[in-house]
Amino acid sequence: MKLAFSTLGVPGTPVSEVVRLAAGNGYQGVELRVHPEEPVHLGLSPAERAEVAGLFAAGGVRILALAGYVRVAAEGDDEPVLAELAELVALARDLGAPYVRVFPGGDGQDPAAADATAARRLGAAAPAAADLGVRILLETHDSHRAGADVARIVGTVGHPRIGAIWDVLHTWLAGEEPAASHAVLAPHLGYVQVKDVASADDLTPLALGAGVLPLAECLDGLDQDAWVCWEYEKRWHPGAAGLPELLGAGREHLLRLGAPKQ
Repeated sequence: MKLAFSTLGVPGTPVSEVVRLAAGNGYQGVELRVHPEEPVHLGLSPAERAEVAGLFAAGGVRILALAGYVRVAAEGDDEPVLAELAELVALARDLGAPYVRVFPGGDGQDPAAADATAARRLGAAAPAAADLGVRILLETHDSHRAGADVARIVGTVGHPRIGAIWDVLHTWLAGEEPAASHAVLAPHLGYVQVKDVASADDLTPLALGAGVLPLAECLDGLDQDAWVCWEYEKRWHPGAAGLPELLGAGREHLLRLGAPKQ
């Protein structure tokens, strides 16, 4: 199992410090949140992109994915959605990231219409992503929390450059058993996002193992070379404990859970 953490847990932190935290705590990768308030965003110049890529390469840490905020099932015209997605894919290519994260964003719509919109847009974006060597991953989130929801869209697209991220919180909130999530997502899976919380009514991030999420069951059955990313949502919960002091123990916890069963 290869481990990464999301910069959602260290909002606004300079890239050099993110690399230091990853390398110093034994994480092989980082999921970079792409947003105007973060050091990595769509407006980076070519020189700035080269600098970011160079810092990660020098530290021996992989940029696992760019976590963007494109909502592929959102109502409205396709053009602005596809334009932002193209920018995100190009940034991933420039930084050497294999994956781009997108959200469904189909809340309030007829489910079949949301599915069709998402599949159409992802299908349209797939050829260019393939040309640039990037894979677009739809996360289990918001309108499509369950693995079955995301697998339905990705399966409809049927392109190898369109896949899935399994956010274990959202499949749990959807009432989907981990084995069922894994079964439907495995053919499409890019990586797994883990986290822990106290309850469905209190989503404040906790140290891994301190909450109620069935992390052992979620990691059971993953390939030994699978990527697992800790998404600690400090950005949305500023009163939560800081992530840097939790990283070492979090790594050890995940390695114990992911160890081969005797």
